[in-house]
Amino acid sequence: MALTNGGIPAHGLPAAQVLAQLSALKEHDVRWRDGRAFTLAYSAGAEVGALADEAYRRFSSDNGLNTDAFPSLKTIQNDVVGIVSGWLNGGEDAAGFMTSGGTESILLAVKAARERGRTERSIEHPNVVLPASAHAAFEKACYYFGLQSRRIPVAADWRADVVAMRAAIDADTVLIVGSAPQYPQGVIDPIEAIAGVGAAHDINVHVDACMGGVTLTYLAMLGYRIPPWNFSVPGVTSISVDLHKYGYTAKGASVLVHRNKRLRQYQTYVTTNWLGGMYGSSGIMGTKSGGPMAAAWAVMNHLGDDGYLRLTAAARRATERLVAGIVGMAELTLRAVPEATIFSVGAVDPAQLDVFAVADALWRRGWYVDRQGPPPSLHLTVNAVHEDKIDEFLGVLRSAVDEGLQSAKTGDQGAYGTVE
Repeated sequence: MALTNGGIPAHGLPAAQVLAQLSALKEHDVRWRDGRAFTLAYSAGAEVGALADEAYRRFSSDNGLNTDAFPSLKTIQNDVVGIVSGWLNGGEDAAGFMTSGGTESILLAVKAARERGRTERSIEHPNVVLPASAHAAFEKACYYFGLQSRRIPVAADWRADVVAMRAAIDADTVLIVGSAPQYPQGVIDPIEAIAGVGAAHDINVHVDACMGGVTLTYLAMLGYRIPPWNFSVPGVTSISVDLHKYGYTAKGASVLVHRNKRLRQYQTYVTTNWLGGMYGSSGIMGTKSGGPMAAAWAVMNHLGDDGYLRLTAAARRATERLVAGIVGMAELTLRAVPEATIFSVGAVDPAQLDVFAVADALWRRGWYVDRQGPPPSLHLTVNAVHEDKIDEFLGVLRSAVDEGLQSAKTGDQGAYGTVE
């Protein structure tokens, strides 16, 4: 076949051939719909997935940049943000926008805090105070937007050390951060204490609930005791919630909610300093597909409260069974007892067992888990699809641990995200 220098076929391929090639490319991807990935992808079953795909298809080329042309997307966004605000006890004043994911939500929360500091306090050299466990996206935001990141070591229980965070605040601090739960060990930061510090200094307090915003809401409805973490806590100014995680919607859907529109205004960007008229944007992207927005709306309305209660209960049951099985393995140790549905595991004796070698052995058997550190750990994000996979996975994990003990191999630490 003759190709151009760029690698594109000189003559276009039939659609069926293109789709066949795409299917072939996916052959070595993890089978997450079968429950073999404890990270990155979430499944509520074939029916929900098919609905999300169809809603995405119908709106995939519609553009959320300007909802004057696409009023359907304005309604969809308002509905989705309204539902999430309700989950967060946001009240009538809460306001927000949909974003492309947790990273964009976090970037915009940091940007909003910087703009508020500039406008209300004339801060020129802003900083953010946050625990070492807070998501890497906060670091990315500080790098992108020119803020200093002040990382504070966590306490012995992996939660934010509020006393140390309070001591790190100065006149240039524009934001302090807590997580519900934090990603690495799956525990909830003391949000009430963090928010109290923010309120005392009249600075923004962001709760990263990208992992827990849906789950914690429904765990509480199921009767689990959940420490206060949302807008019911005075002093919390913004919260991020990913819908493409435990909302089980298509990839590309998150929400950033502010306590009120006054705080939300600092998220947006408006300019007339060009020849094209007024340009306004609620997020990092200009053009954004309506596909993820429509998929989120469709899945949320299809599932309703009863669906999310069912899925959350299934994910929590799976988590509890998985934790119990891992606790029964003498070679492994939990980093912390999970308060939602994510947790991490280390080796009791790292000199005897390399957990990254265990991850390598799991992947050879078709199962994918995240690797993280310090300390070296395997991270597991448990969702509803795993409920009937736990016994199978525990058997495979036992085999992978035995292989690691016998071979004394060291594994590749891998990465949470890649740049290749």
